[in-house]
Amino acid sequence: MSEFDVLCIGNAIVDIIARAEDDFLHDNGIIKGAMNLIDAERAELLYDRMGPAVETSGGSAGNTAAGIASLGGSAAFFGKVSDDHLGGIYRHDIRAQGVAFDTAPLAGTPPTARSMIFVTPDGERSMNTYLGACVELGPDDIEEDKVAASKVTFFEGYLWDPPRAKEAIRKAADIAHAHGREMSMTLSDPFCVDRYRDEFLDLMRSGTVDIVFANEDEAKSLYQTADFETAITAMRDDCSLAVVTRSEKGSAAMSRRETASVSAMPIERLVDTTGAGDLYAAGFLYGYTQGRSLEDCAHLGSLAAAVVIQQIGPRPQVSLRQAAIDAGLVKA
Repeated sequence: MSEFDVLCIGNAIVDIIARAEDDFLHDNGIIKGAMNLIDAERAELLYDRMGPAVETSGGSAGNTAAGIASLGGSAAFFGKVSDDHLGGIYRHDIRAQGVAFDTAPLAGTPPTARSMIFVTPDGERSMNTYLGACVELGPDDIEEDKVAASKVTFFEGYLWDPPRAKEAIRKAADIAHAHGREMSMTLSDPFCVDRYRDEFLDLMRSGTVDIVFANEDEAKSLYQTADFETAITAMRDDCSLAVVTRSEKGSAAMSRRETASVSAMPIERLVDTTGAGDLYAAGFLYGYTQGRSLEDCAHLGSLAAAVVIQQIGPRPQVSLRQAAIDAGLVKA
C-alpha cells in the first residue's frame, strides 16, 4: 500500500446542477444557500421542475479528493454508492480524476444519492439532497490499511446525519491516531452545525479531530456568536489547527503558535460557488501534506477555490497543478 496524502470520507452524491431564479427557490420552499435534506418523493418533484441540468459526481469530501488529485497529490475516498446507473457514474468519475475509490457498492436499495443544486444569478447554490445509499456507510467500509497509509484523513460534517457513519469516523480516527496520522473535518454548513454543535465541539476538544475547516458563518454558528474574532479565538483554543474562509475577504489559518491570513484570489467572473469550500480544503491540505507553511497552504486553498467558482460544477475542469504553477505557488 503506497502512502496517500489525504483520505477523504463523505457522502458519495451525484450532483444535478441547474440555473434558477430566486423566485423559483421561494415558490418551491428551498432555503437559499443551504443544504436541504429531502426524501425520495421530493427529489423526484424537484427533478421534474428543474431546467436543463449538468450531472456530475460530487459530494463535499469527494470534491476535495478530486481537487487534491488535480493538484498532483495522492488521494483516496470512502463513500457508499448503490450498484445502479448513478453509482456507476460516480465510481467512474472519481476514479477518472485519479482518486483511489474501492468502497464496495450497495446491492439493491436505497439507490445512489443525488443532489439537485440550483444556482441563482449571484452564484449562490442551494442544495437539495436525497442521501439514498449514503446512509449505509458504516464501520465495515473503513479500510484500515488506507487510513494507516494516509497523512491526513478528512471527513465532512454532513456525515453526522446518517448514524452509522459516526461509528465509521470514530473508527477511522482511532486508526489514524494509532499510526501517528491526523484527522480533519469540515463543518459543512451552518444548519449542520446547529444540529450537531455539541458533538462537533466534543470532536475538537477531545482531540478526535486535529484540523477543522469552516467558513465564517459556520464558525459563528459553532460558538453562537455574531462576532468573528470571538469565534476564531475559540476555535484556536479548541483544535490544533483551525482554518476559516471568508469568501471575498480571504481566509485565515490558526494554530496555537501562529496565524496566517491571506487575501482571496482575484477572479474574472463568479459563475457558481458550488464546491468552493471543498476545493479550498483540497488546496490547503495538499500544501499541508507537502510540508508547506500555513500561508502557502492558504494561498493554495484560495487558488483552488478561485478556479472552481469560475465554472459550473464542483470538480475542477482544468489542471489545478498547472494553475498553481502559473501562479508561482508550486514548482513545475
